[in-house]
Amino acid sequence: MALNPQMSRYTGSPSSEGAVWNMFALQIGHWALNGFGMWLAHERATGEFIGRAGLYREYGWPGLEAAWTIRPERWGEGFATEGGAAAIEYAFVGLRADRVISIIHPENAASIRVAGKLGMTLAEATERNGQPRHIYAISRPDWRPLSAGSR
Repeated sequence: MALNPQMSRYTGSPSSEGAVWNMFALQIGHWALNGFGMWLAHERATGEFIGRAGLYREYGWPGLEAAWTIRPERWGEGFATEGGAAAIEYAFVGLRADRVISIIHPENAASIRVAGKLGMTLAEATERNGQPRHIYAISRPDWRPLSAGSR
């Protein structure tokens, strides 16, 4: 999934097997250092791997981020919304966070729609690694859990 060119269009996903290995090592280290991270996402009915979702906060990151990455052939099925909702719920309920962000490329209309479904609103425009990014955010008082049928 990480080597699929469609995956790096807006995210800068790894472009080699070695870079994928480094990304996995970073994710494992993230769990060890922070106690949270990205979860593997599987379809309940079949067990099929469909992507990942969870929380992310690298050193120097502008906030606790809810993130989602779904295999391209499964885009549009609501899995990103479901994963993002689970991540935000864990942030507010499990970690007692006050605010959750998502860093999204301004041309990534699909992820912007997901952020909107999750109750996130545009907080600021910024740049990461020389690329434009928008930060969408939601605060604890504005958060409402999604029902299972609203993905």
